[in-house]
Amino acid sequence: MTEHVSLRIEEHVAHVVLNRAEKYNAVNRGVIDGLLAAGEALTEDRNVRAVVLSGAGDNFCAGIDLAMFQSAEPVFGPEALKPQPGNIANYFQRAATIWREVPVPVIAALHGICYGAGLQIAFGADLRIAAPDCKLSVMEVKWGIVPDMGMTVTARGLLRPDQLKELALTGRVFDGQTALELGAVTRLDTAPLEAATALAAQIASRSPDATASIKALLNDGLTLPPAEALRLEAELQMALLGSANQGEAVAANLGRREPEFGPRKAG
Repeated sequence: MTEHVSLRIEEHVAHVVLNRAEKYNAVNRGVIDGLLAAGEALTEDRNVRAVVLSGAGDNFCAGIDLAMFQSAEPVFGPEALKPQPGNIANYFQRAATIWREVPVPVIAALHGICYGAGLQIAFGADLRIAAPDCKLSVMEVKWGIVPDMGMTVTARGLLRPDQLKELALTGRVFDGQTALELGAVTRLDTAPLEAATALAAQIASRSPDATASIKALLNDGLTLPPAEALRLEAELQMALLGSANQGEAVAANLGRREPEFGPRKAG
């Protein structure tokens, strides 16, 4: 990773932490590079079963580091805004969309402030647990730009289009309770990191092939035409039936014991 993003793995759960607490975990190149490196490593690690994404210190992420606007380098030049090789997303977008590429469930723990780029990164996770007093904002309009870190993909199905437009057009700050009512977060907890870690452990206790396949099914199937969605259900199910981890799930349930799953094959 980089000095601005840390990664550790415990009991099949990966913990990815934005690590610029003194800068409210504001996003710079080091953060983006670290997120991409972590996401790519976790995509390949078949022993990881869930991911918790969080911010060090008192905040999840304050958004883009304003120093990037003042950099002598062409940070936002045409090359950075082109899709990366072999991907539909560009360098900035992948900081958020890569969490959809990671085959296992990703849970974001939100506290303090979660603005702009930070909220877009959180939208890339499968689930979001926020503190009730967390402050969130689609803040890019404040700086005269559009939200351009994959939100048009990651926020699909979370908020109504008119609600998302209102947030993006005004840049207003809203709290965790409002975020829950809008659908921007999954649930609230006064200790979001602890809650996200507990949920990740629960997911990690299930067959890693089943959970990866459920993520793939719901990421893709809900946007497909009905015939293709039903076909995807059947294809994923056929790949699971009779597999080693599926057999272990059945045996453990029938034997009333804890399962001992092997590395993930799906995804």
